[in-house]
Amino acid sequence: MTTNRFFKFSIPALALALIAAAVLTSNANAAAPEKRYVTVNSEGRIKVTPDAVRLNAIVSMVAGSNKEALAKTSTTAAAVRAALIKSGILKADIATQSITVYPEYNYTQDKGSQLIGYRGSQSFLVTIKNAENAGVVVDAVVAAGGDDLQIQGVTPFVLDASKATESARTNAVKNAKAKATSYAKLLDAKLGRVNYLVENSSPVEYSPVMAISKAADSEATVVDLGEQDVTVSITIQWSLL
Repeated sequence: MTTNRFFKFSIPALALALIAAAVLTSNANAAAPEKRYVTVNSEGRIKVTPDAVRLNAIVSMVAGSNKEALAKTSTTAAAVRAALIKSGILKADIATQSITVYPEYNYTQDKGSQLIGYRGSQSFLVTIKNAENAGVVVDAVVAAGGDDLQIQGVTPFVLDASKATESARTNAVKNAKAKATSYAKLLDAKLGRVNYLVENSSPVEYSPVMAISKAADSEATVVDLGEQDVTVSITIQWSLL
């Protein structure tokens, strides 16, 4: 009999406890404030003067055989390399991109394809870390290579963009905060803590174009450095109070 009374009274008590817990949970959820936030994208941009120049050059000539073409190419390439070093370029900043030798043909409607010789070539990628000296280096290379040398590109660039990137990053955060503050005011709210920040990119923007000219009062080549953009793009989310 005692056991039966226990079950008769404990089951209704358990049901009441569950109802009370549900009511308390419902009230707690109703009292909890709705989470609000604002997410903005922003960009910081800094203009900088390039401090280095990339020089792309190729030595190329035709000879009667593969061996002769390669030998003549190597001789001219050695002269170009010596001119670079004499101009203050370190060996570590001179890189061979390719060496090729192949038969070269001339095509006419009368005779079709005719072998005219073998073309040898060696291409260089040179980093000129003293941008102001770039024109002097170009002239020295052309003098050493003569008509067997082709200048394929002279491109100013930013050798070390770390400081400029840091400044661009600072501007990006300031711009993002200003934008988020504006949205918060429109919503009658204030900015709270930052939930997250993502840096989308931090490229150095430049156009790989030929940028050389002759000085007005001399035959010396001048490399115009211009300005380039260092950009940082970010996404930040703030909670709203």
